[in-house]
Amino acid sequence: MYRVSDVMTKQVVYLPAETPLDEAARVMKESDIGDVVVTDGATLAGMLTDRDIVVRAVAERADPGSTTIGSIVTREVVMIEQHCTAGEAAALMRERNIRRVLVCDSDRKLVGIVSLGDLAMQLDPNSALSDISEAAPNL
Repeated sequence: MYRVSDVMTKQVVYLPAETPLDEAARVMKESDIGDVVVTDGATLAGMLTDRDIVVRAVAERADPGSTTIGSIVTREVVMIEQHCTAGEAAALMRERNIRRVLVCDSDRKLVGIVSLGDLAMQLDPNSALSDISEAAPNL
């Protein structure tokens, strides 16, 4: 039985809320990731995905050089404890209709991110989602 800690991405990229969208997009591209954790000082402000940039900024014709990630970030973050099972993470994603969940330790300290693609590669390596996720990490 896989635990969330077995399948999660341990490298979390943090960006301050004042970061312009174009810079966040460059960081995602260079790091080959689809999400970043947004901070407001020492506080977790939320999570930003590549889809958020497209739907909340590009589709609205926001200027990527002057629009900050803090203005479009998803502030409601969903977390799961690292010792939960991968099945529990999948159920949480299904229940909340989300594709990524922040992973915390028992002290609620952020230790990783688990995506639907991470789960697919471990739980059903022969699935189409697993094939897509393996070809393009962190979808």
